[in-house]
Amino acid sequence: MPKDPLRTRFTEMLGIEFPIIAFTHCKDVAVSVINAGGFAVLGEAMHTPDEIAADIAWIRERIDGKPFGIDLVLPASVPESASLDDMIAKIPDEQRAFAEKIKKAYDVPDPKEAIALHQWGGLNQELGRAQLDVLLDERVPLIASGLGSPAFILDAAHERDMLVFGLVGKARQAKRQLEAGVDGIIAQGYDAAGHTGAVGTFSIVPEIAAIAGDTPVIAAGGVTTGQHLAAALCLGAAGVWTGTLWLACRESDVDMIIKDRLIESTNEDTSYSKSISGMTMRVLKCPWTDEWEKPEAPPVLPTPYQMLLSAEYIQASNDHRRADLMTEAAGQGVGFITSMKPARQILFDLVEEALASLEGVVGELP
Repeated sequence: MPKDPLRTRFTEMLGIEFPIIAFTHCKDVAVSVINAGGFAVLGEAMHTPDEIAADIAWIRERIDGKPFGIDLVLPASVPESASLDDMIAKIPDEQRAFAEKIKKAYDVPDPKEAIALHQWGGLNQELGRAQLDVLLDERVPLIASGLGSPAFILDAAHERDMLVFGLVGKARQAKRQLEAGVDGIIAQGYDAAGHTGAVGTFSIVPEIAAIAGDTPVIAAGGVTTGQHLAAALCLGAAGVWTGTLWLACRESDVDMIIKDRLIESTNEDTSYSKSISGMTMRVLKCPWTDEWEKPEAPPVLPTPYQMLLSAEYIQASNDHRRADLMTEAAGQGVGFITSMKPARQILFDLVEEALASLEGVVGELP
């Protein structure tokens, strides 16, 4: 009997049905994907330790013991410990003035709410480690490091029978993490949403798969169809990491303005810019990213200072639901999102499309 191509080292490692990871900031999306046979990683970098613990409990109540993951950002380049006010005070006048120029040019209002950045794990190492302690205390089945090497947490996680996956954009990063003993590598290409590197998905996935040995490699970057899943498996991946795909699903708590934009967008409607966080990041185009690309723009600040600088613009655009200002992390596969479907249906469509693509090449599959 032919081998089931969707049964991989990754599905066997976690005891799941489909080699599909949904990265999401929405608990409802995570639960829907998990209960439909996939795997979900909930992004918690913007939440306090207490909020993270509550979210973990909420998910566990609804998935009947199935595995799940939590994603944090663990950059080593940020300050060890610093107050939000002290860090904001270090933003240079030149960059402040340029941000104010954008605000005036586009009539950006003041935020309605306090800027919700004080708990971001990428702000300083102390905050990130406090979030991480919750995951260790809760013995979350899988920790994913969306930014920064997770090597320093491996011993503590493995002592608790937890898995640790690292997200990388370069082969040399993957090599270091593999040598440290991570349980899986998420090889993310330039196509991806959010923080991403400069190497394309079709190049980075087979390069890392070639050095990974028995460690599963998960393909990320532009994955939005079953054809992408089939291609990833052929490149040597044991599964796919999907993010943009879930933003416009029915369960998603993303603003409807953004959902409509995602459905209307093509792969030319994203921007690859350092202007949001200080590191290269792919988002839907907006005035903020456009202005920072102009020759007269000052140098972009390093993280986390650029993130602090952009936070007011982002908060204001969301608070006032200004469609002309709003943005969202989105990958180049956004053009394949053409309607708002239930998360469960999206998962099953991926599976059916992948199997049909593979059968079209090799013949009948189980």
